Amino acid sequence: MSAIRYDVKDRIAWITLNRPEKRNAINLAMRKELQEAFEDVKFNPDVWVAILTGEGTTFCSGKDIVDTSPEENRGILSNHEIHQYQMHIFKPMICAVNGGCYAQGCGFALNSDIIIMSEKAQFGWPQGNRGISSVGGPSRGTHAIPYHVAMGFLMRAKAMSAADCLRWGIATEVVPHKDLLPTAHRYAQEILECSPLAVRGMKEATRLGYDLPLEARMRLAQYVVERVSTSEDKQEGIQAFKEKRKPVWRGR
Repeated sequence: MSAIRYDVKDRIAWITLNRPEKRNAINLAMRKELQEAFEDVKFNPDVWVAILTGEGTTFCSGKDIVDTSPEENRGILSNHEIHQYQMHIFKPMICAVNGGCYAQGCGFALNSDIIIMSEKAQFGWPQGNRGISSVGGPSRGTHAIPYHVAMGFLMRAKAMSAADCLRWGIATEVVPHKDLLPTAHRYAQEILECSPLAVRGMKEATRLGYDLPLEARMRLAQYVVERVSTSEDKQEGIQAFKEKRKPVWRGR
């Protein structure tokens, strides 16, 4: 891989967008490599949590609008398809936003479960200044933050500061730039202290139930609870609680 870096260590997958000279703009090669990385996160039993970040001063500037790679490459997901794929990875994903996060880059952040932002980071959809409409802004941005706040940024092509993102509930936490990756790693380690099946079950119930009425959401969540309750990890968790020790999770 060259458009991204992908490493797995101690059950944590690190995905780093790696086109800093192009402000990590998404071209065909990056989509292909991100697709491969997301597939590994989803299916690799050694991956229990993932951290997504960017190299350089920009997290992601969005689609590379000057990329001339042919689009007829079969098997490579489009921009919105790769976002949808990310949404259906039920392992926890942390986005460590190291700098500007714009347009399709916002999709990667909003489709993560936890967003840690550097104090230097920004968030927004600048397409209006390019004469382009947006998919992610109307479909995700206006649902992640109050409608009138979102449209105030979208219609003026203005970026939200890290403080704005924390204020309006996009950022989980805003930290000094030097603390960004250590903080993301701390979150990942704390997630690893919990049962992987329980964590994935909560994410699955949340994602699949997002657009369902309350009663249907509750039935879905109850189904997941009952499924997870048959696992070895559930028995280990109860036994560890009784014995006043840390549980040893096996993910089964």
